[in-house]
Formats: sequence, structure tokens, C-alpha cells
Amino acid sequence: MNSPAQPRCIRPRYIRIDARDNVAVVVNQGCLQAGSVFPCGLVLTEPIPEAHKVALADLAEGAAVLRYGVVIGYAKQAIARGSRVHEGLMTAPTAPLLADCPLATAVPGPLPKLDGYTFDGYRNSDGSVGTKNILAISTTVQCVAATVDYAVRRIKAEILPHYPNVDDVVAIAHHYGCGVAIDAPGAAIPIRTLRNLSLNPNFGGEMLLVSLGCEKLQPARMIPDGTFPVFADELSVAVLQDAEQGFGEMVANIMAQAEKKLKRLNERRRVSCSAADLVVGLQCGGSDAFSGVTANPAVGWAADLLVRAGATVMFSEVTEVRDAAHLLTARSATPEIANDFIREMAWYDAYLESGGADRQANPTPGNKKGGLANVVEKAMGSVAKAGSTALMGVVAPGERVTQKGLVFAATPASDFICGTLQLAAAMNMHIFTTGRGTPYGLSVVPVIKVATNSGLAGRWHDLIDVDAGRIATADATVEEVGWEIFRLILEVASGRKKTWADHWGLHNEFVLFNPGPVT
Repeated sequence: MNSPAQPRCIRPRYIRIDARDNVAVVVNQGCLQAGSVFPCGLVLTEPIPEAHKVALADLAEGAAVLRYGVVIGYAKQAIARGSRVHEGLMTAPTAPLLADCPLATAVPGPLPKLDGYTFDGYRNSDGSVGTKNILAISTTVQCVAATVDYAVRRIKAEILPHYPNVDDVVAIAHHYGCGVAIDAPGAAIPIRTLRNLSLNPNFGGEMLLVSLGCEKLQPARMIPDGTFPVFADELSVAVLQDAEQGFGEMVANIMAQAEKKLKRLNERRRVSCSAADLVVGLQCGGSDAFSGVTANPAVGWAADLLVRAGATVMFSEVTEVRDAAHLLTARSATPEIANDFIREMAWYDAYLESGGADRQANPTPGNKKGGLANVVEKAMGSVAKAGSTALMGVVAPGERVTQKGLVFAATPASDFICGTLQLAAAMNMHIFTTGRGTPYGLSVVPVIKVATNSGLAGRWHDLIDVDAGRIATADATVEEVGWEIFRLILEVASGRKKTWADHWGLHNEFVLFNPGPVT
């Protein structure tokens, strides 16, 4: 949680990603004025804000606009050299046809193994490892959420202080469970998400489930008997409608069952674990045009280090990788994995179409204010988080990841839904990059926040954990910041350092992805 170093002053400067690019992004904080001259002799014809694009050559009407060496759009009109290039001057290209995506045609070779890196974690009976020691109180239906919230507040105040080795008590509350078409095909996603959330490694195999009694999502459907023998104790279920007395007795029952589990969790101790036991989720939110230049490439470098160490690394956000589908299928380890990836892209295409939307609905006003013209440009920066290794697996929304190496966990791009689904996939560490800024955090796992630009890192010095903006100002390299992130992951996973989100207790709610109908 160190304050970022102040970047040194620089002359007018831009960053060009690929030699084929005919646009580049302005590095200087604030805004460069018309007449500013770059070292190459390029002169701005108009003011261009930080992170926005400047034309490096005259572009005719209809000409391809290139960034990352790919077409991110076509000029709607002639654009002069030195002018600002923004979404209003471009039409977006169509998404790659899934049927034409290459299958495992450019599989990267394995990188050298990275041995000897460890962290101190909580080892579970199923072989998974926690980075926190938390009691989870799960719910089957929204109706019990307020009661569980009341019980959790009392548990934290009256019982938890007696069990100092337990980090927290968390209620897995949600807006699901009844008033829904429980047997519709889409219902499988929220149900398996809740089931696998309960199995997150940071819960140590102890779980208390609270049910109302009359809801459609019955405990036996959420956690079928014998499905998960990893629980340290027989599954504990409190059914409020079965209570023979009033509210006070309901709460007392929840607290009594919770204390039994707290006693067992309190006996757990951190032990030295291999970095291979990490399951790291990668996500970005409030992205800007620096995301694909600084933070995401640095996270990609760290992702490669984690894969080399034997860990699992998840990237997600379907709409933010859709325009790079052909690149990811080509680097899939097998044609079968490539086809699994295409399956998830196709499912989401159909899902958006059924709602009268497409991938272009993704960029936010903040993304555009930060210099991103469209979802194509956003996608090319987003996939940089995935590093350079082969894609080793794909899981559908709500499924649990079991593979090692780089994995695509299919999720919507919504920060909160993505985070919830990555938790269900067994994530025990989270890396979140941002250019515009967000105080996002999760209660279950540590969230390391990486800023794409030093201006944000300086303003939000007590929210941002890593300043990747130093890459843009040439005060650090992608490799150096990548190693910094990797080492910070090990320190935070060990409990030796706290992220700012955990320091302040900034923990967003769980948000389920429910594509099924509500009755």
C-alpha cells in the first residue's frame, strides 16, 4: 500500500503499439494543445487529451484505422495527420466469424518453469488452498437475506472476537431462489454458481446454509447429498419456517451453528504452499486507452510468471474478448479447447441477440472519455491480461475451474457478475486493472488494484495498489511491473500485506448471472 512514485516530466509523447499502427495514444497528463510538437516532428492540429488517439498519417475516408496492428475501425471522413481520432469519426468493423476461427494453429511453446516460489496459505482437504480463512453463511433465497445479515452482524460483534484466527464471516446473499423458472435452461447458471461459491477455497470446507423453506431453490437442489464430500462436517442447514419459535430463536440457531464452524476454522493455520496452488482471476473495469499499454500487459507478464510457476490464471469477460476470438482459438492448446471457446462466444452472441443488443453496447461513457473508441479497441487491450501462454481450458458461467495454466472462464463483462462467477470458479486471488478508477472490492478474496496511469494512482493513492502508469512515462518496464505484481500476489496471498480494498473493507455484493426467465 505504498504511495506511487511521482512520474517525471516529459515532453509531448505518444505510444504506438505496433509498427503498422496509423494512430497512437497521447501520454502526457491533462491535454496537449494544438501546435504541440512530438520528437518525431508530428504537430497536433487540435487539442488532444491524455490517452486519446492522434493520427500519425493522413487517413482517407473509408481507410482502416490501425491500433495493436489490427483494424479497430474505418474512417467516416478524411482525417488529417496530427488530428484527434475518436469514436465519432469511425465505424467499427464486424466481429470475427466464429466459423472461420483457426483451431490451435499457433500454440505457444511452454515457457521455462519457475520453481521455488511459495506463499503461506490454508490447505483444504480437497487439495485446494485458501488465502483467507472465512466462514460463509450461504442462502437459498433472497427472503432470508435480511435475517442472515442481522445474524452476521451479531456473530461479528459477539462471537468472532473469540476466534482470532478466522478472518471474517460472510453472507452469500443474492436476489435469486424463488419467483423464477427454476427448471428453465438458463436456471442452471445461477444454481451452479451458488453451489460452487460455497466451495470457494477461502471457506475451508465449512458451510452453513440458511433456507426459508418454501422457495423453489431447495437446499437439496443447491447442494445435492453426496455431491461434495470435501465439507469438513455434514452440511448444516437452518430452515426458518421449521423454527418452532420467533425471530430471536431463528437468529440464535444460526449463531449457534455458526459458532461450531468458527471453532473448527479457528484451528486452521497458514502453511507454506507452492505458487502452483494459486487460482488468480484477472479483470478490468473503468478501462481507458492505456489499459492495453500499461496495466494489462504488466498483468499479462505476471500471468505468464504464474503459469510458469504452475498456477491457474483465469481471464473472462466475453464481450471484451469477442473481437479477439480468432487470436485466442489459434493459441488454444488443442482444437477441442478452441471449440469450447467458440461455444461460449456463440452462446453469448445468441444471448445478446435475444435481448436486442450486440457487443457494441459494451463500452461505457467513461471508457470513451478515457480514449477507447469502441469494443474492438477495448478487446485488443483487454486480452493483453492473458499474457502469452497457450489457452489450456474453458469453463462456462458458474462452473468450477480444475485445469492448471491459462483458462478462460466465460462471464459477462459486468465487474460484479464477473467477480462473482470467478469466485464460483475457485478463485483465491483477484487482480483488477482500471484506468478511470473504481473502489471495487470483494470480501472473499484479496483484490489487487492496478492503475493504468500515474494520474489515477496519484489521486487514488489509498485505493490503488500498483501504479502501472510508470510504463507509459518510461519510468518502469512491463517486465518490472509484471514482477512487482507477481511478488505482491505472493505477499498478499500470505496475509503479510493488505490490499487497500481490504484495508478499507470495500466489499461489493455478490451478483448472480441469471439469463433465465423470472415468473
